[in-house]
Order: sequence, then C-alpha cells, then structure tokens
Amino acid sequence: MTRIAGLALAGLTLAGPVAAQDAVAKAIEARQSQMHLYAFNLGQLGAMAKGAIEYNADQASAAAGNLALLSTLNAGAMWVPGSDSMSVANTRALPDLWDNMADVGAKAQALAEAAAAMNDAAGNGLEALQAAMGPLGGACGGCHKVYRAPE
Repeated sequence: MTRIAGLALAGLTLAGPVAAQDAVAKAIEARQSQMHLYAFNLGQLGAMAKGAIEYNADQASAAAGNLALLSTLNAGAMWVPGSDSMSVANTRALPDLWDNMADVGAKAQALAEAAAAMNDAAGNGLEALQAAMGPLGGACGGCHKVYRAPE
C-alpha cells in the first residue's frame, strides 16, 4: 500500500509541471489562432484596397465584421506568464509584453476602435475601405512592432 501511495504522489508531483506546460501550449495556440483569423480577414480587405481582387461590399463587410468581433474577445487567458519567446519555442511574443500590460491594453483598445471604424466603412465603397486601412494596419503594427519578435 505504501508503494502505491508513493507512486501516486510521484505521479501528482510530475503532473503539475506537465499541466502547466499544456496550459502554456494551449494559450499560445489560442492566440496564434486568433492572429491567423485577423490575418485572413485583413488580407481580404488589403487585397481589395490594393486592387489585387475586385471590391465586393458584402465580402468586405463580412471580413470587417469578423475583425471587429475578434477585437472584442477577452483574450487575457491567452497571454499567460511563461508563454513568451524567451521561455518557449513557437511564439514571437516578447517578454516585455507582460511588463507593459497597461500599454498592451491601450493598443488593444486602439485596435478595437480601428476595427470598428473599418466595420463602419468597409461596405460603403472602395474609397471608404481604403481610408480605413491605414489606421487599422497601424493599430495592428502598434503592438507587433513593440511586442513581437521578428521572424
């Protein structure tokens, strides 16, 4: 019986770090998935703005609506300590992000506002979409330039 209890205790001792690693991996996967969705929708809008694909009001409105919705997600659980580029592989999030949460929050708010403006503009013609692209791209870059490692 003592041996079984000892094995169970050893298993519990090892399970903690494994569970923590799993939580970090899931957080990174979740935020990268969110970024892929941003990129997919922003890519459609950018292609229309540049004339690479024909402007389509319905498609533009759908993509902009997706961006606006994505920007309202409460993503706090995706940014767990220890999920930065210096602690684990497969992420470009710099450790400074966790030391500057007030700035990150302000940048997230700027993104939400730019996404809402794009949502208002995207279906109202190519010129309106083009005018909203700069602020939206700037809001994305505002965080990435400071808190994301280069490839």
